[in-house]
Amino acid sequence: MRAVAFDLFGGELDLRELPDPSPAPHGAVIRVEATGLCRSDWHGWQGHDPDIRVLPHVPGHELAGVVEAVGADVRDWLPGARITVPFVCACGSCTSCAAGEQQVCERQTQPGFTHWGSYAEYVAIDHADVNLIPVPEEMAYVTAAGLGCRFATAFRAIAQVGAVRPGEWVAVHGCGGVGLSAIMIATAAGARVVAVDISTDALQLAEQAGATHFVNGSAGDAGAQVRELTRGGAHLSLDALGSAQTCVASVESLRRRGRHVQVGLLPGGATPVPMDRVIGHELRLLGSHGMAAHAYAPMMEMIRAGILHPDQLVTRTIGLADAGKALASIGSVPGVTMITPRFPL
Repeated sequence: MRAVAFDLFGGELDLRELPDPSPAPHGAVIRVEATGLCRSDWHGWQGHDPDIRVLPHVPGHELAGVVEAVGADVRDWLPGARITVPFVCACGSCTSCAAGEQQVCERQTQPGFTHWGSYAEYVAIDHADVNLIPVPEEMAYVTAAGLGCRFATAFRAIAQVGAVRPGEWVAVHGCGGVGLSAIMIATAAGARVVAVDISTDALQLAEQAGATHFVNGSAGDAGAQVRELTRGGAHLSLDALGSAQTCVASVESLRRRGRHVQVGLLPGGATPVPMDRVIGHELRLLGSHGMAAHAYAPMMEMIRAGILHPDQLVTRTIGLADAGKALASIGSVPGVTMITPRFPL
């Protein structure tokens, strides 16, 4: 198969021929029709993720495609099915999975991290009966691929972990794929959204996604700017980027008894969270890690009903030949970039 791989952390990302994967007895091989360019893949390429232990490695963790083959123990799926998957692939049998919390599975696998990912023509997925999600015929693969990481992550972070309510102020720090998704979801829930970014192009996309107030972080003290705009601070604030600066700004954006949700992955090193404010204002600091496959139904129904439009967040589509360069320069093009491995050849 054709795939993008690297031999050294931070080294060249090149397109090469690699062996096709085979399904595990409980797994499936997916013919990739679309896969997303995500900052998490950049972190993996840079060596920030301890799950990547063997090189060469193929990135890519949010995907949609067609079941190519299934293992002997798979009951619910046959070749030819249109599917997507969550980026956290659960085992289905640990204590967390038994409680319905597959997004924190104790034996989880993640394509693009624990094993070769979806910047390729084919990818292997473990425990197919637990992790595959049907994609309706009317949904494009490019749309479906963006659900498995950024859109589903944002949906759970805003609607479930953050428990957004109509009329609340929501601040979203970082208007990349996750941030734009969060803005769209919070707006659909009836919240008032403040978008925070250092890019004017990203803030323009945030307005299209539903934000009504804007803070350019390059102007200084984004937290104070959000508190002034909202007359006291956001009820809910999300760090969708993942840096010490955006994490601190998100916490400092909150009003008393506000909720901070950390979604963006933080690279190694200290993150000086203002704990005096957390204590004095009784803030809640929450983490959110994807969404289990069984929890997709409400989100898929909102997309089907035309309430949510994840397709509108896609700003470019590229082939595998351009994927390495795009990952190396991630953040330089606003919005969501999708890779379609089968075109151009």
